[in-house]
Amino acid sequence: MLRIGLWIVASALIAQGPPAQLQPGVIVAHQVCTTQPDQSYALYLPSHYSADKRWPIVYAFDPDGRGNIPVELMKDAAEHYGYIVAGSNDSKNGSWKIEGEAAQAMWDDTHARLAIDERRIYFAGFSGGARVAAVLAQRCKCAAGVLLDGAGFGGDPPSRDNTFAIFAAVGSYDFNYPELSDLDEKLAQAGFPHFLRHFDGPHLWAPTTVIDEALAWFQLIAMKQNREARDESFITQQESEAVARAKTLEQSGQSYEAWREYRQAAATFDGLTDGASLQQSATALAQQKAVREGAKREAQEFEEQNRLTSEIYSGLLALRDKAVGSSQPPSQNGPSIGTVQQHSEMGTSHANPPEGADIFHQVEQQIVDLRQRSASEKKEDKVRVYRRALAGVFIAAGEFGDESLVAKNFALAKDYYQLATDAYPDSAGALQDLATARALSGDRKGALEALLHAKEKSKDPAAFSAWLNQEPAFAKLRQDSQFRALLADQ
Repeated sequence: MLRIGLWIVASALIAQGPPAQLQPGVIVAHQVCTTQPDQSYALYLPSHYSADKRWPIVYAFDPDGRGNIPVELMKDAAEHYGYIVAGSNDSKNGSWKIEGEAAQAMWDDTHARLAIDERRIYFAGFSGGARVAAVLAQRCKCAAGVLLDGAGFGGDPPSRDNTFAIFAAVGSYDFNYPELSDLDEKLAQAGFPHFLRHFDGPHLWAPTTVIDEALAWFQLIAMKQNREARDESFITQQESEAVARAKTLEQSGQSYEAWREYRQAAATFDGLTDGASLQQSATALAQQKAVREGAKREAQEFEEQNRLTSEIYSGLLALRDKAVGSSQPPSQNGPSIGTVQQHSEMGTSHANPPEGADIFHQVEQQIVDLRQRSASEKKEDKVRVYRRALAGVFIAAGEFGDESLVAKNFALAKDYYQLATDAYPDSAGALQDLATARALSGDRKGALEALLHAKEKSKDPAAFSAWLNQEPAFAKLRQDSQFRALLADQ
């Protein structure tokens, strides 16, 4: 970021301005930045907020600029534990310049308005937003912690010269599950306070229960690091909950998961309580065959996911390279996020991409085959692998499409969005993207067909109708009777 190294100094000057009208206890969905009115963020202040004390703050980033989503998810935990939460409405996947300027504007405005504890500044994000949060935490030299949801550090590994607490969360069907598991091991080696929470679900923001656990964990680490006064009853309660989670897993026969739970709890409460029993439980479980086999099984799942997707990813790259005559890698915040780049690091450069004019059709058939295998598989361990792989392909194709759309290569964008819908035929968003690219490429019939399917799959008819009326790509279709029919019963 352009001014990241000057944040703390700049904020001190900004804070000298007059206080603004505040609304504690309610979510303000569109807080306009005073000095940059084109930027805004969602904001939540605890109901007991007062400028008489300094408060920890979480700066949150959604990949689509939906600042209200993380703020809604964090609201209850923020109220309970006493955090301010601010979610950018303007930072979204694509340009680091846009992301950085949005983060700077939100930082400046909150520091002008609010009483912030500079020793307890946290960043949080989901998917591409997690990568933004990670970069900000590394560069600002001001972070107490970062919540990484569904993605990790991207191209920049954690650095020992700037250690902060990291709570990571990932769904069991998330294509970035292997990445975050690998990151957890690297964080241990680099000496970062770290925690990894798995939850049942795909590539989505973690549920509120996980968000609550994350903010409580940051509270514990802050007490351990003397950033927050110790609260013995809180520490005891949190330790009891951690032990209960581990015992439940152990008693249900999930030895590998229980071992991970005990190990993480032992690290968390080391220095806060006499956590010898936690470490003893982790050590005892580590000797069990089931735990060793669990680790081996997980590694095999990661290898299988890579095997299923490597040739498809190579084909996606070949499709672009053939179209634009370039072998340059994708942009930092384009298709490389958690998909193509991650798998390239795991060896996809050795895969044999399709050649010649049949690249698109070969990749399409591979995606359809993967989708069908995912739908027909009955064994849970294989279902996880197939669903992760398919989700990764879907995201990669969509991001390549976005990159092509920005470059005004509409024919290529159309191909990529078609591949995304081959992976997820029921995705209204992918169908809308496909319709847009087809319209821009001059494919009137194809655009109308995609719009009809998108309308059928849309769960929000009013939003779909508004989008139809506002999307510039459809300017030449607005007088078409078929297009008007799409709006007729809205």
